[in-house]
Amino acid sequence: MPTTISQQVAHWLQRETASGPTDRPWVTLCYAQSWDGSLALRPGHPLVLSNRDSLQLTHRLRSLHDGILVGIGTVLADDPQLTVRECSGPSPQPVVLDSQLRMPVSARLCQGDSHRCWVLTSAANAGQPREDVELIAVDTEENGHLNLHDALVRLADRGIRHVMVEGGAQVINGFLRAGLADGIVLTVAPALVGGYKAVPDLGLNAEQQIPRISPIHTERLGDDLIMWGRLRYARSAEDGLS
Repeated sequence: MPTTISQQVAHWLQRETASGPTDRPWVTLCYAQSWDGSLALRPGHPLVLSNRDSLQLTHRLRSLHDGILVGIGTVLADDPQLTVRECSGPSPQPVVLDSQLRMPVSARLCQGDSHRCWVLTSAANAGQPREDVELIAVDTEENGHLNLHDALVRLADRGIRHVMVEGGAQVINGFLRAGLADGIVLTVAPALVGGYKAVPDLGLNAEQQIPRISPIHTERLGDDLIMWGRLRYARSAEDGLS
């Protein structure tokens, strides 16, 4: 039986993904928030919330996924590497949602040696010359945002089976609204921030529409609380959430 939290989460992920979607990759939301649900004091200003042990768990989770996805806002604010450094294991394929192709050539994701970053963008921008990243055209919605289901299908076409979504808030919110997040691993830090929320608005109109986490698992990791489980939706993405 799994003993450490890392082993427990890995065992859960292996079990759940075996019965996951067949037309797209499995999507795991993974992020840290304060007790009041804040990611940061305000948008565009990163805040370190989790402890070192929780960070190591996050890197272990990265190694268990084929791809790791963030929005362009996270790239511009944090300049992340999205690699596995705190434990042994392969680094996943980095993927950035960037409908307007704002990806700076100076970003660390553009300097990677192991994986050339994939940038999912609109068809209008996908033809632009970029040697530092691979541009992948994705269908867009009427509001100009990328269609997340089409984005996942494009990743599946390239062999991605499991995607870890780390943020930011708009991306997390988008996957939940579309009913496309399958599992969640949430780190809750013992702090009250009163800032930028991870899930500001799901556009729900009734209590029956609230996504549920079932079954839910919880463990302490130092002062942090780790919660994980399968996301259950009362309605599908075809109901207009995407």
